[in-house]
Amino acid sequence: MGTARHVVRGLLTAWSVPEDARDDMVLVVSELVTNALVHAAGEWIGCRLTDAADRVRIEVEDQANGGPALPAIRRPGPDDPHGRGLLLVGTLSHDWGVTAVPGRRARVVWAELPSGRA
Repeated sequence: MGTARHVVRGLLTAWSVPEDARDDMVLVVSELVTNALVHAAGEWIGCRLTDAADRVRIEVEDQANGGPALPAIRRPGPDDPHGRGLLLVGTLSHDWGVTAVPGRRARVVWAELPSGRA
């Protein structure tokens, strides 16, 4: 997990993404990768970022059942230490969703965040 955050932070710094936006993106990557680690039943997880003028698209691919259903957003209680990740993703992202990967039992959970660049 730390490796994903470190690599993504370095890439976003190289792309001149402002620190506030960069912190949000690193948090979203962390949440999506964590969900893939906890809930996917595969042997690998991939992470891709795409830079556009006003947005950065984050994609985390896993070997889940290949279904296009959105991961379930939970409503944790005040003392529940888990279940807030997708709430954070939804709050920080302009949009997010999931896409099945054609020809494979895999899916991509993606999020698009404002780049923070004018």
